[in-house]
Amino acid sequence: MSTIQNVVVIGGGLAAAKTAEALRENDYTGTITLIAAERHLPYERPSLSKDYLAGKSSFDDALVHPADWYREHDVDVREGRTATAIDTGAHTVALDDGSTLPYDKLVLATGSVARRLPIEGADADGIHYLRTVEESDAIHKTFGEGRKLVIIGGGWIGLEVAAAAREAGTDVTILEGGKLPLLKVLGEKVAQVFADLHTAHGVDLRTDVKIEAITTADGRATGVRLAGGEVIPADAIVIGIGVAPEVGLAEQAGIAVDNGVLVDAALRSSDPDVFAVGDIANHQHPILGHRVRVEHWATALNQPAAAASALLGNDTEYTELPYFYSDQYDLGCEYIGHASADDRVVVRGSLSEREFVAFWIDGENHITAAMNVNIWDVIDEIKPLIAGYVVVDPDKLADQNVPYANL
Repeated sequence: MSTIQNVVVIGGGLAAAKTAEALRENDYTGTITLIAAERHLPYERPSLSKDYLAGKSSFDDALVHPADWYREHDVDVREGRTATAIDTGAHTVALDDGSTLPYDKLVLATGSVARRLPIEGADADGIHYLRTVEESDAIHKTFGEGRKLVIIGGGWIGLEVAAAAREAGTDVTILEGGKLPLLKVLGEKVAQVFADLHTAHGVDLRTDVKIEAITTADGRATGVRLAGGEVIPADAIVIGIGVAPEVGLAEQAGIAVDNGVLVDAALRSSDPDVFAVGDIANHQHPILGHRVRVEHWATALNQPAAAASALLGNDTEYTELPYFYSDQYDLGCEYIGHASADDRVVVRGSLSEREFVAFWIDGENHITAAMNVNIWDVIDEIKPLIAGYVVVDPDKLADQNVPYANL
């Protein structure tokens, strides 16, 4: 019989909702309280830069569960509430309304916050970041024929916003500090595919740029001034320069933090009664053999099942490989694994036709990651090659006539 009576989950996103779901699926009958800072039921974020942003899906489609589910499973969701402190000694969580919640086990699912751009003019009206449904709504309202949108940052969010904006007829300029968008993630060969994709769809892609300031008039952003003095005019500006894990609460509570909350293979923090899942979990991955913190949907979706099981006393490790996907114009892709900057790229298929699978391999010819672009139903065949640390022949890897099972 479990001695755990109270589980508190700090967070109101996918990871938090899936933690509650996994606890009930593991026959936990005690109390579950979710502390959700946003005034919404937990929802999934990918569509905020994809279908929802483009007006192709509703907010209800993004909800993890409808309201009835939480009532039927006796999950107390405190919408619009934030946790202000954790007392690990007393096993309590203080909330912004002055109340205190006791816990036997605590799960941190606080996610990430958008990195702010510290330059002149960055606090003006008409500047947008993208983490919440309200921010997605605000960005969508900037779209339209004849409107000028400048996007600072050529990462996944910036490119997905650019695609949605262009499909709505908006004039789009992307300002990227590196040589290519996604260069650090994908390497030059594959990053060039995404650069070409956006320029082919009419995006003015500026790379190797240095931004000096955001120009304003009457408190509203009017453009972006580059080094050298050129001003790119804008009716609105979206800043997408990455996110930072929301670890303030954990740090203040004395829980070990380093690029996220440090957790073991079972997602347990330095405090045995505190677990972390999703964006904030810097996880000792038992398959990859090193720590990894992944800010993607699949992590928030899948980690809670392992954490809930371990929390309830079962010896469970999280072994899923990192995974994410992106949709831009007519390009869809999936990425699995975790490549390093030193890995080289092997391509099976056609980069120019944007139908290929790219593989990242290390110096000993192990596949560390793979990305399929407009080619589907291959992830399940590739997973064992990464998880099994298989040594491959790069020439056979590039040959479309060699089945994955023969590698």
